Amino acid sequence: METSRDRILNSIRAMPNVDPARIDALLYDQQTDKKHSLIKTLLRQKIISEHDMLVVLVRELHIPSIDLSKYRIDERLKAVIPEKIARLYHAVPISCFAEILTVAVADPLNVFILDDLRNITGKIVDVVVATESQIRQTIDNFYSSASATLSAVSEGLEGSDLQLVDEQQVMAESDVNNAQEAPIIRMVNLIIKEAIRQRASDIHMEPTADGIRVRYRIDGMLQDILNIPKENQNTVIVRIKIMSNLDITSFQLPQDGRFKLRINTQEIDFRVSLLPTTFGQKVVMRVLDKNSITVGLHKLGFTPTAVEILQETMVKPFGMILVTGPTGSGKSTTLYSIINQLNTIERNIITIEDPVEYLIEGLTQIEAKSDIGLNFAVGLRAILRQSPDIVMVGEIRDAETADIAIKASLTGQLVLSTLHTNDAAGVVTRLVDMGLEPFLVASSLLLVCAQRLCRKICTYCKHKVDMPPAAFEKIKHRIKPGAIFYEGKGCDRCRHTGYLGRLGVTEMLVIDDHVRDLILRGKSSAEVAKYAQEKQGMKLLFDDVIDKMTAGETTLAEVYRIAAEDQ
Repeated sequence: METSRDRILNSIRAMPNVDPARIDALLYDQQTDKKHSLIKTLLRQKIISEHDMLVVLVRELHIPSIDLSKYRIDERLKAVIPEKIARLYHAVPISCFAEILTVAVADPLNVFILDDLRNITGKIVDVVVATESQIRQTIDNFYSSASATLSAVSEGLEGSDLQLVDEQQVMAESDVNNAQEAPIIRMVNLIIKEAIRQRASDIHMEPTADGIRVRYRIDGMLQDILNIPKENQNTVIVRIKIMSNLDITSFQLPQDGRFKLRINTQEIDFRVSLLPTTFGQKVVMRVLDKNSITVGLHKLGFTPTAVEILQETMVKPFGMILVTGPTGSGKSTTLYSIINQLNTIERNIITIEDPVEYLIEGLTQIEAKSDIGLNFAVGLRAILRQSPDIVMVGEIRDAETADIAIKASLTGQLVLSTLHTNDAAGVVTRLVDMGLEPFLVASSLLLVCAQRLCRKICTYCKHKVDMPPAAFEKIKHRIKPGAIFYEGKGCDRCRHTGYLGRLGVTEMLVIDDHVRDLILRGKSSAEVAKYAQEKQGMKLLFDDVIDKMTAGETTLAEVYRIAAEDQ
């Protein structure tokens, strides 16, 4: 039985000035190179003109044609087929009545286009045919409103010089439509570039009834940046999905991905999370700059004493180091900074994380996937059969993981991990409450570092202020006489917040013989902390942030925000 493809080829072969042998040669080549469809191949090899191809398609497939240059498209159709979809599939929406969507395409033989459009739009797709050049020109003209939004985003910024590091993705996008020239692509690139310029740790793109609200998390606080019109919502989301190598046809399920961008000579990783919401998919992009884990612990805000304690502990051949604190307190950055220092050719370092944040050369990194049964406990058991010197577990979440990690630290491995507790001494109580024997906890632990992040006063608008009497009364016993206090007035460099950058606030509990004895005797975390303060000189979180305030690095507001529970 003759197929539609066969009818088209036979019709072209019968045309005057067409060499059938050239067609046969192209068909042979296409068996091994399927990058372009049959119709595109015939047009690009100039075997047939666009107009003649249109005539053949209409005659052989009985599909109506349309002259797009004389057709005005309803603006509301942008919400049905966003620009990115139109460019990706070379399809122009013509009309939409009830559940029937009519689109103009240049290649009606490509059934995958029709299937994808049906899945993306949820409509019954009807097809008309037009020339490829008309479709390209119509897309440029019809979706030109995106350029206006782009102008608003790019005002005051340089042109985008971002590049996807994955060359396959770069090549695929250039095949779509000179990717770096598409307005939506430039818009997304500029949003990302501005986030990096402003030192944002996260980019939040939240769909609303009217559009997309874009916010940056800068120094731990979310700040409004701009709103993207509703008509560009789907194209922006699809752009990010393509960059992250995610399924662009999936809208109802959460998705996770990552991509890497090169900015001049700097490479930055982005972890992407998409969440379906009432008004569409919300996107959060975590900015993972490897420079933050190579600057050294002292530049993260650790005091010289804290750095010295860490340096002495991390070189021990076995035992456990735990970093504690709430989400967003910088635990992962501290662990990666330690790992980065320990990462030498002589050591076998394996990590299991959920998810892997920083990809570091020289490490063996595993991503936990609970949906297939690869949780921390299962992964940790497998890791221990790989003869590791150092193991990093992203988080101790349950008794099973804690038990395996502790026993690993007693059998010759240095184990690094995180735990959620309010202070350093609370780790002991938490592990025992999880069902671990006190003698195992006492034998394995080397060091516990409780951590927070406080905002630094902007040095460009820093000025002296008087301490409010009521506030001073609460903390005067911890402050040296004659201390001077500072705040930031707010300027363009700090976006008028008064803060620029963050510092680590730490509490270091060294597990010495006396602390081990307290653990074995079942003493409370308060007794452990009291001993550490009196005998080890351990500085509480509140004391550390107070010192940073009196040194003119942060403010009283940050003192109460960071360590209010220690007052």
